[in-house]
Amino acid sequence: MDTTDRIEQLDNVVLSPDKNSVVIIDQTLLPNRLEYLTLSKAEDLYDAIVMLRVRGAPAIGIFAGFASYVLGRQIKTQDYEEFSGKFFKNTAYLNSARPTAVNLEWALRRMDGVVRENPHKTVPEILQLLERESLAIRKEDIAMCTAISENGLKVLKDGDSILTHCNTGPLATSRYGTAIGPVLLGHERGLNFKVFADETRPLLQGARLTAFELYKAGVDVTLICDNMASLVMKNGWVQACLVGCDRVAANGDTANKIGTSGVAILARHYNIPFYVLGPTSTIDLECPTGEDIEIELRAPEEIKEKFYTQPKALPEVKCYNPAFDVTDHSLITAIITEKGICYPPYSDSLRLLFD
Repeated sequence: MDTTDRIEQLDNVVLSPDKNSVVIIDQTLLPNRLEYLTLSKAEDLYDAIVMLRVRGAPAIGIFAGFASYVLGRQIKTQDYEEFSGKFFKNTAYLNSARPTAVNLEWALRRMDGVVRENPHKTVPEILQLLERESLAIRKEDIAMCTAISENGLKVLKDGDSILTHCNTGPLATSRYGTAIGPVLLGHERGLNFKVFADETRPLLQGARLTAFELYKAGVDVTLICDNMASLVMKNGWVQACLVGCDRVAANGDTANKIGTSGVAILARHYNIPFYVLGPTSTIDLECPTGEDIEIELRAPEEIKEKFYTQPKALPEVKCYNPAFDVTDHSLITAIITEKGICYPPYSDSLRLLFD
């Protein structure tokens, strides 16, 4: 499909009309090709998460809800014990795909809860409830992203230039997105924002996805290499940093795409506000600090070989390839959610969101 289509009008994760598959945009092919994948096998659903064909914490949560429902429909039994055992095995398998983003576990826990709480219902009745729950997860995310975008606009003013890292738009979530949601919503309302998008090595989500989304939406976007962020900040070209989050600890420490903590440190040095935007589903109050967040390590080939016609380093050279890092809460100006804006001390303000 021609990628001139407006990306905000595309559904990146949906349930197929026959309810037997999950349909996604293959994000690994963007920005040059826009292709949809129709997935129904457990291995293909698992691989879609691992291989980043679907990515972004909220989008992974939506995908997980649909995927567990699709796999539940494939369980051929009317016995509750047999059905629940196989269903829980499937969700555990999906949950092992990526350890850092809390939305995967959060969504699967919701789907598991539907099964656990209805032992006296028939399997067809449970499947109906599972479908309803999976659709609710997506509907809630759309509402959350809109509210996050509204709250994010409160800390920006017309004409601001914003630096962002990784991808937090419609492809990673639903509709507006999280960290660039205020930009897209503001643009719709006639506000003029400029965005510096970090390319986000090694998988280039900023270059391939964020720059793509913003350009297609008509937003003034400039792509920069990750190591150029300091210079554009020093030049006074950035008034705010907006980033997403994959998991927020109870004290406000935040896991996000690798390189985010470096952006936060630079922003502190240049006295630029650094905002984290995400739904409350990414807040994990059972995780005390960032030290307790498991960081996913990915294959060294992503550094040495991906996007290169020939390897850029010798095969014998070791690589360290963490997918995420943790930004200390002391570097975060505010955490913006659908329920409001949290300021330090985060150990207090984050808990208030759930009261």
